[in-house]
Amino acid sequence: MTREFDMVRSLAAGVEGRWGAWEFIRGFVANWSEALGDDDGWGEADLVAAEERLGVRLPPALREAYVLFGRRRDLTGNHDVLLGPSELYVDETKEALVFRHENQGAASWGILLGTPADDDPAVFIKADLADKAAERWEPWLERLSLCFIEIVLSESVQADGELCDFLCDFDDHGVEVLERNCTRLPFPAYPMGEEEHGTRWFLGRDVLLRDDDGTDLLVRSRTEAALDAIRDLPPGDWLNDSR
Repeated sequence: MTREFDMVRSLAAGVEGRWGAWEFIRGFVANWSEALGDDDGWGEADLVAAEERLGVRLPPALREAYVLFGRRRDLTGNHDVLLGPSELYVDETKEALVFRHENQGAASWGILLGTPADDDPAVFIKADLADKAAERWEPWLERLSLCFIEIVLSESVQADGELCDFLCDFDDHGVEVLERNCTRLPFPAYPMGEEEHGTRWFLGRDVLLRDDDGTDLLVRSRTEAALDAIRDLPPGDWLNDSR
């Protein structure tokens, strides 16, 4: 039996700094998945070996996340891929330390090099374009610990199984229904671009929802009944709804 988890309050604390971020992840995982264990992270020797190979100091926030849950593929690799310590690399332009890939290679996430030392640095994303000269590292989230919260949440709503679903072609009416019936979680909209809303997170009754700028909706539920209830709100064809 786990103690009651207040997702809104815990996430608000997690957004404030990296220690709160790790506490949020512990609580979320314990209540929505399988609690973190001692063997879920990488060892110090793995991280030291990565630093020696790269000739780069790994920021404390990256180290802490890898030690806490870096080996839990259900939290880091259902869709996109968190690189292991031996897979970390500096990109060809020597601009960034890359730690995550989009599942089809369409984008990479990294931490910029050559900036003042930061324990919890900003995260940037670079799309893989046909015109390589047009590729740029663009702002994603202001802190690495925020990015790891996003990773755990995003990989959770994209897990295999009957308690996840996806609604494509989410429209303005669907956004209004979502905003009226669910609680907006205190996580900053991202990325910082020209999107109208950006990606936003919501919480319903036993359901976690990711709204991708009013176009797609991804859902993770704790029960079948809760998932069916949320399917009945926004109009559209749910990917896994066989009712």
